[in-house]
Amino acid sequence: MTNRRSFLGAVAAAAATASYGPVPVAAAESDSGSLPVRFALNTSTIRGQKLSIQQQIEVTAAAGYDGIEPWMRDIETYLSGGGKLADLRKQIEDAGLFVASAIGFANWISDDAEERRAGLEAARHDMDLVAGLGGKLIAAPPVGAHRGGSVPPPLELVAQRYRALCEVGAAVGVQPQLELWGFSPTLSKLGELAYVATAAAHPSACVLPDFYHIYKGGNDFNGLAMIEASKMLCFHINDYPADPPLEKIADKDRVFPGDGVCPLPQIIRGLIDNGFNGTFSLELFNPEYWKRDALAVATEGLEKSKAVVAQAMALSVG
Repeated sequence: MTNRRSFLGAVAAAAATASYGPVPVAAAESDSGSLPVRFALNTSTIRGQKLSIQQQIEVTAAAGYDGIEPWMRDIETYLSGGGKLADLRKQIEDAGLFVASAIGFANWISDDAEERRAGLEAARHDMDLVAGLGGKLIAAPPVGAHRGGSVPPPLELVAQRYRALCEVGAAVGVQPQLELWGFSPTLSKLGELAYVATAAAHPSACVLPDFYHIYKGGNDFNGLAMIEASKMLCFHINDYPADPPLEKIADKDRVFPGDGVCPLPQIIRGLIDNGFNGTFSLELFNPEYWKRDALAVATEGLEKSKAVVAQAMALSVG
């Protein structure tokens, strides 16, 4: 394992490179078992195809992913239509998948005490469903303090509120992952993410980074070296183009790994050398991909995700 200096050097070298072309899919021909991470599909990537959760599972398995990262609203739609959680879990397990994480939007961070109480109740409900599917992780973004013009709560208070969320998770057996949102006034910086997770002082505390959001928040990727790799259990993988510029780029502009300008192989190599062995979950919101066949999109996304990790592993370490 290299030290932090090696990681910083690798990323600095990457930043000095003028451009990064698309990653050849052939670079990912080795199966995922030869790579030190697992791969999941965040179902936002195929959201525009308007598939049921059962169809999303079928696509994820057919494309060859290890896991799936569903959205709570799709699970709720399935249940409200008479579906049974046990049946959904069986489908996931029979398909050879695991629930890598889940996307929920409980308002645990609000300055309003009643909103926070309701948010924690909503979080417990979501966590119960995730646990029922065999999952152990759920996203915890800064919903309630994320809109433009919002006044960020003091980080000390955010840490206290995140600890309360962790206590709920500990009772259920699901860890809430403190999620960085680059467009949000709160928790858009890696330093804020690290502070809140540390100050919460809870054994379940962990973080959910995202390559696009790190960029959107104006962060330097070197900051990843300051977060304990074992506390990154799931990491949203994606890429972004050089245009639109930072101030205008949005979720819809995300592209497949390797098709943008993010130096993914160098950054990923640093993560892995520092101990990251979690799951890369492909999270995209690109409307052009939503016009295509869902399986074709999911398959290309996995191939390109594996390709950048394979390139990372092929890099020489100085």
